[in-house]
Amino acid sequence: QAQLVESGGGLVQAGGSLRLSCAASGRTLSPYAMGWFRQAPGKEREFVAGISWNGGSTYYVDSVKGRFTISRDNAKNTVYLQMNSLKPEDTAVYYCAPVNPRLTSGSPLFSFWGQGTQVTVSS
Repeated sequence: QAQLVESGGGLVQAGGSLRLSCAASGRTLSPYAMGWFRQAPGKEREFVAGISWNGGSTYYVDSVKGRFTISRDNAKNTVYLQMNSLKPEDTAVYYCAPVNPRLTSGSPLFSFWGQGTQVTVSS
């Protein structure tokens, strides 16, 4: 059964950095555009960034543009999210998922999610 495993979260001070990883088992990610999402307490899950299947195109929501960088290594079946200049409002559980190739839609392709990784940014 396909699994997505997110890791790399933690507690960091405002202005700090974290690098999240999303590894897949049981399914190759290379045919899919991939996205990162986040869900803060009491809020709905929101799309943060997306990357095309070959890494040639990326998209970011305005709130993270210039601070976050999404990348992928298809040979390692892994997607990354480098997060710099973190702010307290970035605090959330972060998830990865295959997304619609039209990255601006921010729409997940499937209904399954990994366990996510917690990112907490202190002020």
